[in-house]
Amino acid sequence: MTLYQNLADRLQGLIRDQVYPVGSRLPGVRLLSEQHGVSVSTAVNACRELEQRGVLEARPRSGYYVRQPALVREPPRVARVSRKPRRITGQERVLQILQSVKDPRVVNLGAAVPAPEFMPVASMERVYHSVLREERRRCVGYEFPPGAPELRTQIARRLAGLQCDVTPEEVLITNSCQESVSIALKLVTRPGDTVAIESPTYYGLLQVIESLGLKALEIPTDPEQGISLDALTLALERWDVAACVVVSNFSNPLGVCLSDTRKQALLALLEKHKVPLVEDDIYGDLPLSGPRPRPLKSWDRKGLVYYCSSSSKTLSAGMRVGWLVPPSGQQERAEYLQFINTVSVNTPAQLALARYLEKGRYDHFLRQLCADHVRGVARMTERVTQLFPAESRVSRPAGGFVLWVELPGDVDTTNLLEDALRAGVSFAPGALFSASGKFSNCLRMNCAVKWDNRVEQALVMLSRLL
Repeated sequence: MTLYQNLADRLQGLIRDQVYPVGSRLPGVRLLSEQHGVSVSTAVNACRELEQRGVLEARPRSGYYVRQPALVREPPRVARVSRKPRRITGQERVLQILQSVKDPRVVNLGAAVPAPEFMPVASMERVYHSVLREERRRCVGYEFPPGAPELRTQIARRLAGLQCDVTPEEVLITNSCQESVSIALKLVTRPGDTVAIESPTYYGLLQVIESLGLKALEIPTDPEQGISLDALTLALERWDVAACVVVSNFSNPLGVCLSDTRKQALLALLEKHKVPLVEDDIYGDLPLSGPRPRPLKSWDRKGLVYYCSSSSKTLSAGMRVGWLVPPSGQQERAEYLQFINTVSVNTPAQLALARYLEKGRYDHFLRQLCADHVRGVARMTERVTQLFPAESRVSRPAGGFVLWVELPGDVDTTNLLEDALRAGVSFAPGALFSASGKFSNCLRMNCAVKWDNRVEQALVMLSRLL
């Protein structure tokens, strides 16, 4: 734990003990640094950390004040799921939700697509302009697999900072994280095979499993602890599982992050049964507090982990650049599969992303982006708690920017969506996140929206429909 996190914990304890009651102003950062024997920058970072945790709020030219704590709802329950592998059905509704993003009459709370206000639009525009000006001849051609060398180098460097022993030659550039997952599953499965997945899980994964003719074996997932290792152990003993797919850091839709201990236990379990692990780390750069967690890949010593990620949740959803790091010996086959999928990944996008990472702006931008997501998740949680039925349960994501809401009674959110779209608001119904149609009384909400009166009205309208 860093110095600023230690100071943040001490200050949070003082707030909890009413030394600094709700509404009171904290001492200035210079005074805090003197009182606690730390540098001014450490005091500043500690206050920012508490702001991200929702404990403090910054007021312009005034300082940091203790926030009124929001009402807290119980987290969603761990659902009982099918104990046998299943074919995927019922994913056709996804396209309707995604198309609503483009409809100016609909407030998008359904697709996990950040609003442009959460992206470095101006910076990316400048980078694209410089790439198109300086690399114009290269930009009009194909950048065949494995992709642009400079981008693969930047990704390998970032993974090295996360304790992953990866060289640029091992990185394959893809069109998205979803394509990375698809290629990884093609490398380790055949049609008819069984894949163990979290439940609930991202519906995009279910679409990939369906398209490859695979079966899904749902493993119960706790909204605070992550995938059940006991249930996975029983599944591996009973069924012939060809692969396991896990969003290790800030899963979609629960936002849960596996602890380092549980990550290592999961990897040891899969090593014991010789089951490959496809790791989706697309949300790893978006913690709502604390440092960026390590990927499972960083503990892989047996070559079981296929690491997948993308820039679509941080820099640009439209850039469509992802990457896959397969184990040693799989690179050539992975490159061929990427080639027959789409021939090449957009060349200007690859070069622009490489240049943006090379300039060293990414980490600075991430700090601001994570703070924005903290505010967005806190505000959405607060309004959902105030407006939705009292018995509703709300997730407490450790990262990312989506909320998972469990509604009381026999509400069917799939049916509810039709009325909601007509009323000008979208959400993702819970049944989409299960291979067996579970979670029909749940929904997922996108918190990365520009907060304005339209969003407020949409939430009020949704609460009335409920």
